[in-house]
Amino acid sequence: MIRLDCAACKTRVRLVWAIFGAVASTLLCAPVSAQAPASAQVLEEVIVTSQKREENIQNVAIAISAFTSDTLKAKGVMDVHAMSNLTPNVNLDASSPFSGDTSVLSASIRGIGQDDFAFNLDPGVGVYVDGVYLARTIGANQNLLDVERVEILKGPQGTLFGRNTVGGAINIVTHVPGTEVKFQAEATGGSYNRTDLGFTADLPISDKLLSSITVSSQERDGYQDVIPYPAGTPLGDTPFVVDPINAYPKAGHDTSESNGGQNLQVIRGKLLWLPSDTFEVTLTADYQHQDQSSTPATVLAVNTTPANIFGFIYNTCISNTVADLNAGVVPIFGPRWNTTDGLCSARATGSPELGGTGGASLGGAGYVGGPGGNLLLSPTPRLYWNFANTDTGDIDKTYANGVSFAKNDVWGTSLTADWQLGTETSLKSITGYRQIKWSVGIDLDGTPEQIQEVTDNQNQYQFSQEFQFLGRAVNDRLNYVAGLYYFKENGFVHDFVPFQGLLYVYDYQNDVDTESYAGFVHVDFNFTDMFGVTLGGRYSEETKKFIGGQADLNGFTYKISGCVDPAQPAGNFIPGLPPFLAVLPCQEFLGFPEASQPLRYFPADQLEQKFEEFTPEVGIRFQFTDDVLLYAKYSEGFKSGGWTTRLSNPITDGTFAEFKPERAKQSELGLKTVFFDDRMLVNTAIFYTDYEDIQLNFQEAASPVLRNAGKARLQGAELEAQAVLGGGFGFTFAGGYIDAEYTEINPLVIGITTDSEIPKTPEYKINFGPTLDFGLGEGNVRLAVDYTYTSELFNDSLNTAELKRPAVENLNAAIRYTSPGGNYELAVGGTNLTDERYLTTGSINEAAGERVGTYSRPREWYATIRVKVD
Repeated sequence: MIRLDCAACKTRVRLVWAIFGAVASTLLCAPVSAQAPASAQVLEEVIVTSQKREENIQNVAIAISAFTSDTLKAKGVMDVHAMSNLTPNVNLDASSPFSGDTSVLSASIRGIGQDDFAFNLDPGVGVYVDGVYLARTIGANQNLLDVERVEILKGPQGTLFGRNTVGGAINIVTHVPGTEVKFQAEATGGSYNRTDLGFTADLPISDKLLSSITVSSQERDGYQDVIPYPAGTPLGDTPFVVDPINAYPKAGHDTSESNGGQNLQVIRGKLLWLPSDTFEVTLTADYQHQDQSSTPATVLAVNTTPANIFGFIYNTCISNTVADLNAGVVPIFGPRWNTTDGLCSARATGSPELGGTGGASLGGAGYVGGPGGNLLLSPTPRLYWNFANTDTGDIDKTYANGVSFAKNDVWGTSLTADWQLGTETSLKSITGYRQIKWSVGIDLDGTPEQIQEVTDNQNQYQFSQEFQFLGRAVNDRLNYVAGLYYFKENGFVHDFVPFQGLLYVYDYQNDVDTESYAGFVHVDFNFTDMFGVTLGGRYSEETKKFIGGQADLNGFTYKISGCVDPAQPAGNFIPGLPPFLAVLPCQEFLGFPEASQPLRYFPADQLEQKFEEFTPEVGIRFQFTDDVLLYAKYSEGFKSGGWTTRLSNPITDGTFAEFKPERAKQSELGLKTVFFDDRMLVNTAIFYTDYEDIQLNFQEAASPVLRNAGKARLQGAELEAQAVLGGGFGFTFAGGYIDAEYTEINPLVIGITTDSEIPKTPEYKINFGPTLDFGLGEGNVRLAVDYTYTSELFNDSLNTAELKRPAVENLNAAIRYTSPGGNYELAVGGTNLTDERYLTTGSINEAAGERVGTYSRPREWYATIRVKVD
């Protein structure tokens, strides 16, 4: 049952219709200009493959937004995330909390998605390139230079697309080699020394063997500058002490003079073999290399409450002498806090198997800006952790001069074979293999010290095989597709995080192995030319295996408890314990599971979970005329369960880290219409979703831990319109409203209630894109403006005030000249012309005492020239 019971929703829907009606009634009065190009007289027909066969988008009974190559170029869209403003109830951000990498896609559709890059977590929106599923959010923010179209499917796609499409799917279709030699090149320059170069060439080898190649390079400087830490009271020009950048094991040690830059190269090649009229084979290979600075990080606030345990200990250590600490002059610590075993000792000494690196003692190093102001206990002061030390007064400047890099090498290949078995049936095979090698480093602390620098590296490998059997029957009244799917993935993630040099999180291993099988069928049957039904279902069976290996290189848990020797009885260190506890070795007393690895948080054995899911779809459709389609559908989807890998305390049983799959059940009612002799279309949809076992990250002590948060209800409406009108005018319009609220909270989850807001889910979004075409000599000029209003949203599950994204009004504009015959194009444009600055992602860590976020890119300009040779 579909219901919209929110008064605000009704008000917004009326507002959307009012705006749309005013625009349409005004522009439709104008006569068609004789100078308007022929292509602008009617809407472009868009063919999609969302149901595994080619269909006009207006005849597909699902909510889908599609963008052709020409549309993306006209709007200056170069990657997946840039389509966020164009699509109602869709949020696409480049990067996620502390990932530091714009290749990571944080995608959410109708309130369902995933905002994390970790290998053990699956996306909630599936991304497909030429039919091959991309299992990681890393690399999912695809470059769109050579695409033919991008389809965004809204709502659960559990039948035809399957695993991890609980929110929807993004289907990218790349360029198909042509039968004639063609060449298209483009170059773009712009703000921050932007230099983008690329070309696509069709190079037929013979009538039966066609080929194409696409090469692109995108480079620009960062927009957040790293500046020197200022000298001043009480230090004057005396430098403070910081650890060398290699003091801790890391995924890399690269730094940068600015953050937020880009350095990305992509190559994609295709071979299309046509041995007969009924058989074709396509071989595709692609490679991406990225080596750029991390995304910017700005410290938004520093927590000075007792929850900031690492900051408190760090400041205490650096503001007292070694002698005083050893003698217990600092009462809160006592005599056990010495330079051998205490928290103020050399960091990263750890246990031998972790390769501790040593370093200077924190004791007596002094501090900057702490209580007492002029208190200096060392001629070479360290940095005191407080807000004054991080605030540059400018979000585009930072004192953090530590690690800053985002590197990946991603490559893949696919083989697609298509047999036409007869006039009514065909068989398709899609085989894919992909591999990711990724490393990232981002400095979150806003200071020159290594108080919180996150580095990470991941390797991933995946193989998939899909068979599709498609056909028509019963005088073309029956369309069907049935298929089998196999997916195999394995890899690992290693995190390296020092917290004020006290707690040092490191991974022995975090290995994930996934194997999935599925069978599916989808049937459309038209009882009459007007009325039809859809039935579909997919059965999935999945096995996941995991070995968790998080560890604390510096033994913080041992030191903070006072039980400092893993092998010695706890009673030797903590007086007054009951006898049955006093005899336990410190390791067992504190819950560390592996005797041979005393700092390991996880048991070393392999963990396993199995999931069996059936996701149905049922729908009805009324094709009143060729231009009017009314449909209703019900669909389900699921996203895999797994294990959280970021713990704050050791566990003796791996099941404590498990989380369950999440599921969505959605009802949808839609209307698709075309008016005025194919010059205008209006598509609308309303939906209602039950969302269960929602997977969200929650900050627990020092770690973001994934939990099943509970249940939610999501209901909303969408309207998309497009028109080509008289006088060369045209426009696109997209409006979305969503009312999202929790209905039940898992009692084990702390920090949210049924009054909390679901992250990355704005209540409404409106996009309006008017265009004007007019002749210039024998050529054509198009003026285009894109205005988007997005209501406020929260970037995290805890609804942290500092991470709230306010309502945003975004304005882009471009002017493009196309030469006679279309062989040359020149475009000049600007993005974020109103210079709206808002947080695209962020995180909190109360134990480390900081709240940090990444701001959107500032106002930028660009100029592009394209050349086509046929």
